[in-house]
Amino acid sequence: AALNAAEKPNIIYIMSDDMGYSDIGCYGSEIDTPNLNSLAEGGIRFTQFYNTGRCCPTRASLLTGLYPHQAGIGHMMNDRGYDGYRGELNRQCVTIPEVLGTAGYRNYMSGKWHVTKAVKPMTDADKHNWPLQRGFDRFYGTIHGAGSFFDPNTLTRDNTFISPFADPEYGPDQMANGEYYYTDAIADHAVRFIREHHFESGEQPFFLYVSFTAAHWPMHALEKDIKKYKGKYDEGYDSIRNGRYERMVDLGLIDRSNTSNWPLDENWKETQNWEWDKRNMEVYAAMVDNMDQGIGRIIQSLKDTGQFENTLICFFQDNGGCAENYGRGGQGKQRSSKPDRQPLSAEYLQPDMTPKQTRDGYTVRTGKGVMAGPADTAIGYGRAWATVSNTPFREYKHYTHEGGIATPLIAHWPNRIKEGGKLEETPSHLIDLMATAVDVASATYPEQYHDEQPIKPMEGTSLAPLFQNRPVKREALYWEHEGNAAMRWGKWKLVREYEKPWELFNISKDRTEMQNLAASHSEKKNEMIQMWTAWAKKNGVAFPKRFNMYQFLNQKKKTEQKQKK
Repeated sequence: AALNAAEKPNIIYIMSDDMGYSDIGCYGSEIDTPNLNSLAEGGIRFTQFYNTGRCCPTRASLLTGLYPHQAGIGHMMNDRGYDGYRGELNRQCVTIPEVLGTAGYRNYMSGKWHVTKAVKPMTDADKHNWPLQRGFDRFYGTIHGAGSFFDPNTLTRDNTFISPFADPEYGPDQMANGEYYYTDAIADHAVRFIREHHFESGEQPFFLYVSFTAAHWPMHALEKDIKKYKGKYDEGYDSIRNGRYERMVDLGLIDRSNTSNWPLDENWKETQNWEWDKRNMEVYAAMVDNMDQGIGRIIQSLKDTGQFENTLICFFQDNGGCAENYGRGGQGKQRSSKPDRQPLSAEYLQPDMTPKQTRDGYTVRTGKGVMAGPADTAIGYGRAWATVSNTPFREYKHYTHEGGIATPLIAHWPNRIKEGGKLEETPSHLIDLMATAVDVASATYPEQYHDEQPIKPMEGTSLAPLFQNRPVKREALYWEHEGNAAMRWGKWKLVREYEKPWELFNISKDRTEMQNLAASHSEKKNEMIQMWTAWAKKNGVAFPKRFNMYQFLNQKKKTEQKQKK
């Protein structure tokens, strides 16, 4: 039976950015995440939940319940010449807020959007894929995908760009820590939406999408949070990783019989610059810690307004740990004793993903030896720490091995989930979160939308039965990103890196993808290749022979060089 408005749950989907499977406490980390841990204790932790391995495709899948190629975002925010890779949400899909809006929900978003090319729109028409134009009633966040935590680019309230230093609605008095820090700002605005909804629209249920940029590079954190982790990583990469592995076994997330840590290559470790790289992880941990603090404020706002019991909260991540070499090349310069550039005005709209300077006039620095944390630094934490983040799995963001696509999922809903602390092994995917929202909200997913255009049917399966120990049925799950591809069919996983042979793994016996069974189980491999190929053709996947990001970028670079000449 359809629920009336008072019975319908609020729904909050919280996503973090560029974090590995083991980066929060209840999934094995040494990082302090008491608020996420408490949600896990009162809810369900999924052990085989998946994203798409990269930021934009994940956001497209989450918002639409489709595979990213079906929504038009098989890669990033560039048009690659194929319908599955246009870099814009298409009009053959609907978003969660577009659907829930028809079921009486108010819809709010705080954080990173990153599903449109229109980061510098010239007209309002260019904003057709901005949050308010895709179903949200209110929005605070960034349209672009990455940037400074102290001075983010494309910062937007509703449909208008704003400067964090000239924002009459969010000044030091409203900031959790008295200074602008984007992770705090995302959480503070989520809290604001919850509280204002209660007093202004309390008779309606709400959907809130909280899209943190923590812990994506650059490694920026508040000094109070960094201090907490000083010395925490002195023991080195292997010791920290082994500690995580043992805690994961103790928690029941993995089993010693079918996992072992994917080898951490000695060449990935910083030896000459160990003090510097240790600092990078200290800052990374501080970023995760601060995000958890913000999640704590969100939880408290629900409790303060009497909405906690009937709110479904899901926490998950957009891809695995990031091994990109951002800001890590060469030796960096030390900070100058005084500003070396002209200060910027408070109203100035900072245009760059990596700012050239801070507001007070210091040049932004990269390179080894530049101690991460402050606004005048732009550093990533590198491949060795990404391997720690992805304990015990193989590969990283970009790839479709487990290290790229495995994510925590915590589901918490006191009114429906009674068996707190349960572990759920059913393989599931971001595409399921649209179906789950439609299910619990008693909404109707449309066959037509956007001026009566046909809408592609949902690909996912509602996870709500699992909340009450009932099974869900699905055939298989599929992936493709940059020619890296995979398929999960029951216990079997077919996977390959671009231009490398297909591998086959029995995940029930080998979750860490160590024993390639492609030769000994060739019939199973070939059957799955046929299934993957049929899925790819049906869903607009451009085959690697015709499409490869690296070829595209190299051609673009050559073209730009010719134009300069």
